[in-house]
Amino acid sequence: MRRAAVVTVIALLAACNGAEQEPAPTTPPQTSGTTTSAPPATTTTSGETTTTPPPTTTLAPLESLAYEEVASIQFPIHMVPWGDSALVASKGGQVWIFEDGELGSAPVLDIADQVRNEGEQGFLAFAVHPGDETRVFAHYSDNEGDTVVSEFSWDGEMLVSEEILFTHDQPAGNHNGGMIQFGPDDALYLGLGDGGGSNDAFGNGQNTETLLGGIVRIDVDGGGDARLWQYGLRNPWRFWVEGESVFIADVGQSAYEEIDVAALDEGRNYGWPITEGLHCFSPASGCETDGLTLPVVEVEHGDAGTCSITGGVVYRGAAIPEIDGHFFYSDYCGGYLRSFLYDGGEVAEETDWTEQVGVPGSVASFGVDSAGEMYVLTTDRILKVIPVRAG
Repeated sequence: MRRAAVVTVIALLAACNGAEQEPAPTTPPQTSGTTTSAPPATTTTSGETTTTPPPTTTLAPLESLAYEEVASIQFPIHMVPWGDSALVASKGGQVWIFEDGELGSAPVLDIADQVRNEGEQGFLAFAVHPGDETRVFAHYSDNEGDTVVSEFSWDGEMLVSEEILFTHDQPAGNHNGGMIQFGPDDALYLGLGDGGGSNDAFGNGQNTETLLGGIVRIDVDGGGDARLWQYGLRNPWRFWVEGESVFIADVGQSAYEEIDVAALDEGRNYGWPITEGLHCFSPASGCETDGLTLPVVEVEHGDAGTCSITGGVVYRGAAIPEIDGHFFYSDYCGGYLRSFLYDGGEVAEETDWTEQVGVPGSVASFGVDSAGEMYVLTTDRILKVIPVRAG
C-alpha cells in the first residue's frame, strides 16, 4: 500500500515525573555507565531470551554510531512502521507519513481539537494492527484530560472514522502513561500510570481493582474488552514488546529510574510503591519483595542528569548488525543514548554511546521505520541512528 504522508507525533514532557521532579539540568550530562545494585531480597526478573546471534556481514568495521537529522518539527512523540513506510505523530494530535526519509507535506490525521495538549497529556502513542495495516489505533488525552484509545481506518488518503474502544478517568494531569503496542497474541497493550501526584497519592500502584498503574490488555478484535494485565508501575511512559517478553521503562519519583524485562504474562507485579528501582521506596520501614519482579537496570538520579527515563526499542534493523537485539534507551533530562543486551535472563554488553552521538536535547521517545532502523525523537527533531564505518 502506498503511503503519501508522514505521521508526526509532537510530545511534551509526557514521559516526565510528576510535580516532585527536579528541573532539567542546564549543562550537558557526562558520559557514564548505568548504575545498578543488588535486589534487597529474593526477586523475579525473568524474561525470555530475546536475542539472536548477529548475522554474517561483509560491512566495513563499525567505528561508532551517529545521529542524522531527518526532520525538524515540534515535539515528535512516536514513530511506527506502516507498510513500506512509517507513521509519525505529534503530541498536539497530528499524524504524518514518513516515506523515503521525508515527512509528508500534510497530516493524514488531525484531531488537535479533541486532544488536551498540556504537560504530560496529549496525543501519546499509536499502533498499527498486525493483521490489517488499514487499522490504526491511537492513545490520547481528551479535552477533559481522560485517557482515550480509539481506532481509525485508512481510506487510501486519510485516517478516518474514529471508533472509541476504551476510556478511563484520570485523577491528575501527570502519570498518564503513554505507550500502546500489539503483543504476540494480537491484543493491544496499553501503559497507564498510577494516576498522578507523588508517593502514589491515589493508592493505585498495588490496587488490582483499577486499571491504573499497570499494563492493560485490550482485545481489539473481541469487542474491546480491557483488563489489568500487569501492575505495580508508576508511569510506564514507554515499553517495547519483543517476542513473548516486554521491556518497560518505568519513570521513577525522586531517586531511581528503572527498566524491567519480563515475560508478557498476566498478573506480574513490578513493585511500585513498595519499591523504586531496586530499593525500598520507604527505606526506613523496609519492604518485602518476595514475588515482585524487580528491574534489570536501574539508573540513579544524578547519573548524567537523569530525571525521567525514556524507553526504548530493541534494534532489529539490517544497517547495524553489530547491535542486533540490543535494547536502547535514554532520559528526558539527560539526553544520553545507552543500550544493553538481554540474553539468557541476564543483562550484558551495557554500553553508553553518548560520547559518540552527543546529547541532542530532551529525548521524549524512540521510533522504528519499516526496515527496522531506529530513530531518536527529541522535543523538536527526528534523528536517525546510523553507523559510522571504517573507510
